[in-house]
Amino acid sequence: MIMLQVNHLRKQYADKEVIKDIDFQINQDECAALLGPNGAGKTTIIKMLLGITKPSGGEILFEGHRQDKIRHFIGYLPQHPTFYPWMTGKELLAFMGGLSGIDKPALSHRMSEMLELVGLSKDGDKRIVTYSGGMKQRLGIAQALIHEPKLLIMDEPVSALDPLGRRDMLELLKMIKKQTTILFSTHILHDAEELCNKIFILNQGQLLVNGSIDQILLQNQQPIFIIQAPHANEWAPQLVNPAVVESITQNENLVKVRVNHIDQGRSWLLDTIHRLKLPIQKFELVQESLEDIFMRMVK
Repeated sequence: MIMLQVNHLRKQYADKEVIKDIDFQINQDECAALLGPNGAGKTTIIKMLLGITKPSGGEILFEGHRQDKIRHFIGYLPQHPTFYPWMTGKELLAFMGGLSGIDKPALSHRMSEMLELVGLSKDGDKRIVTYSGGMKQRLGIAQALIHEPKLLIMDEPVSALDPLGRRDMLELLKMIKKQTTILFSTHILHDAEELCNKIFILNQGQLLVNGSIDQILLQNQQPIFIIQAPHANEWAPQLVNPAVVESITQNENLVKVRVNHIDQGRSWLLDTIHRLKLPIQKFELVQESLEDIFMRMVK
């Protein structure tokens, strides 16, 4: 079942269009990532999904319908969650649960359940001012889930954490995605690869690619030949051939040649190597990784 459907979404400020006619969908129980560099438009899209910012055009459908009241439907974790520092973790969850209309007996059980889920069951009575950054992020997830939303939206959930806190958060999200549909934004490719069923690559307000990692690799991979030989500065420029070669990158005496077609590229490169009489140390065919595709597209 389609959980979230976005059709021709646009956002314009004065004469600048920051989100440009975007379409995507997320199915129930999927974990999806809005992936792109800073300034790509990820946060703007999230704000429109949450109803904080009004779209300039297009429509947003939850389970096939426009939703006027989305508080019950969505849980949200901002990039930098801020809480009343004098509250305890339990008090915050009680406050947020009350705002969501949860009755007290159910709320008490739900609070205990959420604190256990995020690993804060022993810290619920401590004041938030004493929490570390990672603990605050975990508490943020607990408050986002307190009302059992159908969709959890997170804006850069691990970007402000140290390596240990980031690893803990990723493990937590792996558990949560078994129970809840997730959409989160990130500029960290590895996090998206580790967690997601679906990826949306954005740049400058445009949706460049969307689909599963396997689909993206299948549809967008280009073959790369790695050539290693001495004095690459002298011979690498002679590999330029727009009819065959898409791009060339060089790191000392190692040259990566991205070609349009494997067979044509291999044949032309081998002929050129023979013509130049290069003392080849390595000639290898590799396929683009997801990171290669991402970097090529956002550049």
